Formats: sequence, structure tokens, C-alpha cells
Amino acid sequence: MTTRTPAPEAPCSTDSNDTHSTDALARRVIEWRRELHQFPELSEQEHQTTQRITRWLDQLSISPLPLSLKTGVVADIGASSGPVVALRADIDALPIVEDTDVPFRSQHPGVMHACGHDFHTAVMLGAAGLLKAREAQLPGRVRLLFQPAEEVSVGARQLIHAGALQPVSAVFGLHNAPELPSGTFATRSGAFYANVDRFSIRITGKGAHAAKPEEGIDSIIAASHIVIALQTLPSRRVSSLESLVVSVTRIEGGNTWNVLPQTVELEGTVRTYSTQVREQVPDMMRQVIHGTAAALGAQAELVWHPGPPSVVNTPFWADFSRQVATEHGYQVETAERQMGGEDFALYLQGCPGTFVSIGSGSPFGLHHPGFNPDESAIYPASRYFAALAEAALHQLAQEQHASPTSKATASTQ
Repeated sequence: MTTRTPAPEAPCSTDSNDTHSTDALARRVIEWRRELHQFPELSEQEHQTTQRITRWLDQLSISPLPLSLKTGVVADIGASSGPVVALRADIDALPIVEDTDVPFRSQHPGVMHACGHDFHTAVMLGAAGLLKAREAQLPGRVRLLFQPAEEVSVGARQLIHAGALQPVSAVFGLHNAPELPSGTFATRSGAFYANVDRFSIRITGKGAHAAKPEEGIDSIIAASHIVIALQTLPSRRVSSLESLVVSVTRIEGGNTWNVLPQTVELEGTVRTYSTQVREQVPDMMRQVIHGTAAALGAQAELVWHPGPPSVVNTPFWADFSRQVATEHGYQVETAERQMGGEDFALYLQGCPGTFVSIGSGSPFGLHHPGFNPDESAIYPASRYFAALAEAALHQLAQEQHASPTSKATASTQ
């Protein structure tokens, strides 16, 4: 376990008339979250969300950096000299019809913050307010990354290409965890989230009347056999000691009840941890789908869509984040590995840091129409991330002064 000297904690002003007061900010983070929830926007369409975040940062006297971004906001708090740490929140929503009875339910039909990105954004806005109140005491800068398009795994790359990680020495992010009660914190060293890839398969047979199937080549039968055969990859082609999930999530073919369709399309996802297994899967899939289709007289083609790599937390910062969480009263747990994906992984490929889970106690899970996280978890998380960022700056300043290379600034992926 890493040892450190905790940075002194000084609360913001408690004057109820001060817009930066602790009580006022605790109320504002809920208001911000609810407004974001009412007006969700899909990936790469977060224009109003970007405007709202910019306006709220302006109310906190924080100005965005002039980066070339269509959506999303990047802003700094602190001194122009010294180390830089980054805090990231994702801002996009999902194409889901909301099924909750909250008074601030989505006003955009078919779009919902069903993954809690409104929760994440409110957390980091609250942290921004707390850090701004202590700006003069920060031994460096905290960079706020309000990232678009996490759900389609392109937003992190957009921010990186725009220069948002220069010159960041450590990066931190969160995901709310509805399966954990509020007040619970979890993370782990090393691999946390999985490699995520998407595939599509097009099966081509020969159309025919449903009354005379012998005159055609049934693409639906071929597709059905391919779906089942793909499950032999994790069970028979890869060691049981490795993690591999192959899920077919969409099957589409035909447009009427009495015709065998010419083509069928399949779509799905593959989840892995091992880079070696990940690289082998496309060829193994091609063998399965080509052989299965050929045995039934059909043809099949695979299109592979690489997604984000595994989230691999830097052990030093994972330990560090747990210590700060303990100091702030969280029940700290070691997180189990997740088969979900996160493009936060791309930040960690070029910068040390860690990704953590904050319990949000929702009765329904992520991406469910009834997802409804516990709002009381937002402001404590804001306080946590403000403290984490400040403590990380002190740690980096201390170690950089002592040595040009340190455990804190070295990536150990």
C-alpha cells in the first residue's frame, strides 16, 4: 500500500449566500444532474449539453480551453506551473425510452441517461466548484475533461487528438455502480474493464418460396447454426482460464412470412482481457462462420469493428485512490473485473491513472429504462474527486522534486 501525507482539507465557504458555499454546491449538483437528465443527447450530438456545462463552469469562474472540439468541454483550474492531473466525466446518453416516474424524466423521446453520465458530469462539476475555491492552494493544475461519445467509443480519442492530455501526469475517472450501495467505493489494480469489439456477419443463401425450401438455400437456417457454433469459441477454442464472451445481439432477415430470405445479418460483441486472445478471435470466427455456412450451401462474411482496449489501472494510483476514499468515509472494496467496456482505457494507454466505481444504489442496472441512481451519492463523490485531485498534485509535486522518475509518473501497464 502506498503511503502519503494527506493534504490539508479546507472546506469551501459556508455562507449560504455564497454560490460556491458547501450547502449551495451540494444543492446545485443535484439541480445540474436533473437538468442534464431532462435533456439528454446522443453521442456526438451533445451540443446543448456542452453549452450547459460551459455555462455552469462560467458561473464557477472557470473558462474552457480553446481546443478544437465539436462537443465536449476541457477546462483547467490552478496554477500555470507545477504538475497537471485530469478528472474525466462522460456526457452522452443512450437511445433508450425512459421508464421511470421521476419528475425530471427525459424530455427527448427515445433518449435517456440510462448509464448515469448525467451523474458523472454532476460529480465533476461539483469537484470543479470545490477545487476552484482552493485554487490558490493547488500546487499545479486540475484539468476537467467533459468527454462526449463514450457510448460509441470515439470520444476519448477525440479529446486526446485535440491535446487534452498534454501535459497531464495522471488521469482519474469514475463510473457509478448501481449494484453497489451509496457510500461504497471500489477499484482494482491492473485490468479492470474488458477489451470490447463489435462484429457483423452477412449470410447469403438463395431465396425461395417457403412452400418449396428445397429450391433455395435457407439463410435463416445457416444463421441459426452460426449463432450456436460461435459459442464453441469460448467453450472449446480458448482456454477455460481465459475470459472470452461472444454475444450475438441482433439478427435480421426477411420481410414477409412466406419467403425464404436471400440474406440474413447478424451483429454482436466480443469481450476479452488477453491481448493475444483478442487478436486470435477474428480468424477463429471466420473459420467457424465460413465452414458452417459452406456446409449448408451458403456464404458468410465477417466484418470486424475494433473497440476500446481493456481499462488497465496503474497500481500506484489505484492504491492511492483507495486511501483517499478511506479518508473520506467510503466503504472501500476491491472491484471485480468487469466485462463491460470503457474508452477511458485510451487515456490510460498514454498516461498513468485509475478508473473507479462509486456506488449509486439503483434498483435497475445500467442501460435499463428504469435506471435511477441515488442522487445522495453525487456530492460526496464531488468532495472525493476534489480531494483526490489535490492530493495527487501534492504527491506529484513532491515526487517530481525528489526524482525525475517516480512510481506516480510511471505507467506500469
